[in-house]
Amino acid sequence: MKDQLDIFADQMKPTNIPLAEKARPDSLEDILGQEKLLSENSALRTMIQTGKYSSFILWGPPGCGKTTIARLIQQKTDQRFLAFSAVLASIKDVREVMKEAEYTLHTENRGTILFVDEIHRFNKAQQDAFLHFIESGAIILIGATTENPSFEVIPALLSRCHVFVLESLGEPHLKSITERALEKVDRSIPDDVLDYIAELSGGDARKALNYLEILLNQFMEGESLTVEAASERLAKKAMFYDKSGEEHYNLISALHKSIRGSDPQAALYWLARMLEAGEDPLYIVRRLVRFASEDVGLADPNALQQAIAAKDAVHFLGMPEADNAIAQLVVYLATAPKSNAIYHAYKLARDDARKTSHLGVPMHIRNAPTQLMKDLDYGKDYAYSHDFENHYRYQNYFPGKMGEKTYYEPSPFGFEKDIRKRLEWWKKLREKQEKD
Repeated sequence: MKDQLDIFADQMKPTNIPLAEKARPDSLEDILGQEKLLSENSALRTMIQTGKYSSFILWGPPGCGKTTIARLIQQKTDQRFLAFSAVLASIKDVREVMKEAEYTLHTENRGTILFVDEIHRFNKAQQDAFLHFIESGAIILIGATTENPSFEVIPALLSRCHVFVLESLGEPHLKSITERALEKVDRSIPDDVLDYIAELSGGDARKALNYLEILLNQFMEGESLTVEAASERLAKKAMFYDKSGEEHYNLISALHKSIRGSDPQAALYWLARMLEAGEDPLYIVRRLVRFASEDVGLADPNALQQAIAAKDAVHFLGMPEADNAIAQLVVYLATAPKSNAIYHAYKLARDDARKTSHLGVPMHIRNAPTQLMKDLDYGKDYAYSHDFENHYRYQNYFPGKMGEKTYYEPSPFGFEKDIRKRLEWWKKLREKQEKD
């Protein structure tokens, strides 16, 4: 193909090509694990087969085939194809190329496909640079990202691009990929070792091929290779977890929902997944402190105390010694009675506060620290509760023009059963005083 600017190729033809590159598929049929995305008559397959493209973003975890799909598009298209990595290129470089693409459109009536790998590395202001050139037809943008485009791609750009979601590869797919790589280099490895590599790779084909290459380089043909030996050479696996990406939010969501669902077993599992992968324990505890009020609340007032105690334990002990304190909190919260009454009540009060912030505080409950304020009737007719029977005297505490509201409705669980009784008692006292 002509006019192909390529992040995939160097000027020299290297001989020491990584195995992951040697094994890269060169046809749609060879791409494994994305059968739904590339099924017959699917949007992406149709684009590639017909050569009629519109802008899109490939979103998926590392090693699932995003770059491979871009490579196939590069090989098959007759359009001008330019490729950049947002890690290596600046937005200035890309903007210059887009201007060239616009010139090519006006002088040759020819469009340009621009592939930007790791597009989420461009900040939101930089992503604005693409909009004009997509609108003018100068470029067809293909972005690739491991991050959720909803969070990392500006809405204006996202609205102009279809999002294709790629799946993490399953272990059978990874094993097939390593078997195909072995055929290319004419080597063999025991079947159980390939199973081990597939399990170790966490859905990432590039990682699987890198593991395979390490073993091929360290074990001679014919030398005995066992799973135990492979484990020693590859060392301990780094757990599959991205502390700043979507997986971070997926796991904390799984932990939160398991606790809310009163399943301490699942909650402990997700907690261990996060802590063992190196998550900041204070981040987890901050979320659990929030949970203690949002999902347990006054059904068990001790939950918040337990959460703060766990926070103090993390500060005092550090990790890994504080892991049991966090686990104790997780089990406590998971087995506590649940109520979101406080969470719901505050949302209602917040909404009203935003609508009625112009309403003044009623005169009878204003403070009157000076004589002038007393002369202006600040605090006039305020009923001091302790001066009355049962230490209660009904009076309206809401702005007069707003009317009284009910936000908090205690649940029938835990300590909130007692709160419900208290509220009913005060309600009866109020009704009696109103009759009197």
